[in-house]
Amino acid sequence: MQPQLRSSGQSVACPTRAGRTRPALRLALLCTLALLGGCGWLAQKPQVRGNRIDAALLKELTPGTSTRGDATALLGSPTAKATFDDNQWIYIGEITRPVIGRTQTVLNQEVVMLTFNDQGVLQDIKRLGQKDSYPVQVVARATPSPGSEASFLQQLFGNVGKFNPAGLAGAAMTGPSIGGGSPSGDYRSGGLSAY
Repeated sequence: MQPQLRSSGQSVACPTRAGRTRPALRLALLCTLALLGGCGWLAQKPQVRGNRIDAALLKELTPGTSTRGDATALLGSPTAKATFDDNQWIYIGEITRPVIGRTQTVLNQEVVMLTFNDQGVLQDIKRLGQKDSYPVQVVARATPSPGSEASFLQQLFGNVGKFNPAGLAGAAMTGPSIGGGSPSGDYRSGGLSAY
């Protein structure tokens, strides 16, 4: 059935297909978009983090002849140096991809360690990958701080003297004011508290 045109050039709305209503079309469109969400063209691009070292540049460094200056010129500054040894440079790089909840999944991870002698000459090049890493489990405990837990007697007698039967909660806690300010010792009104 073709839509009929009026003489004024306006068209009459086409009836919807049998059994489909506008909410059903919206639901079908949402389901299609949800299915396409897993497709590669909608996925976020991988991100390079840290200092990824090109293998061709790393081959230009020769242990025994290359110096710290050569390493800096080719690879750039190290990501970190060893804690107690300035002669060990560490280049850390990884490729990640954002996933659900803005968390990152690691696609590739590489660590390059350069060891120099005291004269600044390269001694060793070591490459570590994701297979060389150790799994670390996060412990979901809290470290108690001293004094945060009160005993039964401390809880029982801890409020003795803090109760004010007159209902003047602020009067018992503030001291005399200096300089003729407010009785509460508010610094904004010109008075300074003695406490």
